[in-house]
Amino acid sequence: MTQKIKQSSSYILYTILLASIVCACTDRLTITQNYPFELEIMPHPSRIIRGETAEIRLRIVPEGNYAGNRFYIRFFQTDGRGELRLDDGRVLRPNDLYLLPNKVFRLYYTSHSTTQQNVDIFVENSFGRTVQRTLSFSNETEREE
Repeated sequence: MTQKIKQSSSYILYTILLASIVCACTDRLTITQNYPFELEIMPHPSRIIRGETAEIRLRIVPEGNYAGNRFYIRFFQTDGRGELRLDDGRVLRPNDLYLLPNKVFRLYYTSHSTTQQNVDIFVENSFGRTVQRTLSFSNETEREE
């Protein structure tokens, strides 16, 4: 009798285990496309004189890789005046969206101001996820020797 109970409980246990495996499986494959990302900015000059150009090196670091994901950049200057260019020579206009061909790139900021300058940089992916960083430059009237 105990043999039948053990055998019966084994069948019940195997049936429950098999049912949980079947229910847990799905025929749908989940593909993640919208990965979070960070925008790394290398140290750059924080003091600039009018007419001088500062190089800013940036790198997009996504948590995962989806080949169809594209990255775009836009900026807005909150204080001061200046010009922002991409490393391919394109001059960026405030609030316009530009495709970034690479995840590692450079920006060139040329000061046209004698006051404090702040530039908000926005990098956005194909899925609307955005990372914002602020570049700040204090003004120098002339470069000290």
